[in-house]
Amino acid sequence: MLAVRQVAVATPATLVAAVTGASSLNRTDRRWQIKGTDLGILWEGSSGDILAAFGDTFGAQWAGHGTVASPAADAWRSNTLAYSRDRDLADGMTVDSFAHDDRGRARELLASRKVDGSEVTVVPTAGIAVGGRDYVHYMSVRQWITHGRWTTNYSGIAWSDDDGDTWVKSPEARWPNRTGVGDTFQMVAYARSDGFVYVFGTPSGRGGDVRLARVPEPDLLHPAAYRYWDGAAWSPGLADAVPIVPAPVGELSVQYNAYLGQWTMLHVVSPPAGGERSIVLRSADWPTGPWSALQVLATSREHPGLYGGFIHPWSASSGDADLYFTMSLWEPYNVYLMRTTVGRQPAVR
Repeated sequence: MLAVRQVAVATPATLVAAVTGASSLNRTDRRWQIKGTDLGILWEGSSGDILAAFGDTFGAQWAGHGTVASPAADAWRSNTLAYSRDRDLADGMTVDSFAHDDRGRARELLASRKVDGSEVTVVPTAGIAVGGRDYVHYMSVRQWITHGRWTTNYSGIAWSDDDGDTWVKSPEARWPNRTGVGDTFQMVAYARSDGFVYVFGTPSGRGGDVRLARVPEPDLLHPAAYRYWDGAAWSPGLADAVPIVPAPVGELSVQYNAYLGQWTMLHVVSPPAGGERSIVLRSADWPTGPWSALQVLATSREHPGLYGGFIHPWSASSGDADLYFTMSLWEPYNVYLMRTTVGRQPAVR
């Protein structure tokens, strides 16, 4: 395997503008009943627009974390989906529309029980378009714990043939959490290359390492077709997957960057007992690695409560040095567009 000859370097990320909430240029609170939400997972959809998948979403009556009276009273939706055609991100990301109900309110697309200890929510972790169909990878969350820890029932894939307006959860494409603590591939990032979808997976939470699978594009919904990187070759056994990036890793995003000519990975580093959290950048010549040491883009010192870190695919493919990504802040529980400028330098031997 070839070693990384050069690695990506990046400037500290700066906040461009809020994407969601009352302070955003999109005024999602008034237009789509989104006062608070998170994640903002981005991919180029089957229609050519950017699709943005958000996590737990709350409406105008919501009073903050820990105050949910009922799903109806707080307009609690486990997930929502936005559309954007904005290519000039220097002043923020304009949202054109959300998948919505007949009242214009952003609609929940993947249902959940909303029962703590059973299935408290269903949260998207990645999205991709293949062959005119959109796919979302999601996790069925059993229980939120603390300090970036939660447990899942399983992870799965849903698909849409109408540009993300309606979704079907595949009964076959599921990866159960057998341990109750966090099986591998409970949260993923997707990337396409050479007819394959590469699947970068972590356990639930922000404390695991990264493992890698790939699957032929037409077989994304068929777990038996997945092959897992064992450090030297692709194995049919999920248990053979070896770490390609060490823990602690959370909330992955992976894209090929046209400007760098390398693969880039954004993820969260979250100390297990609390402390300063950061969004970091790594790079590699190949999806299998070796992946470079991390470079810090943003920390909770400058952005208290940060998490997420999802690359905007148009900025990654633009051939420009500016790389844009979404970042979530726990307070005030909304999503923000961030910008960093990337370059390359020789790797330290």
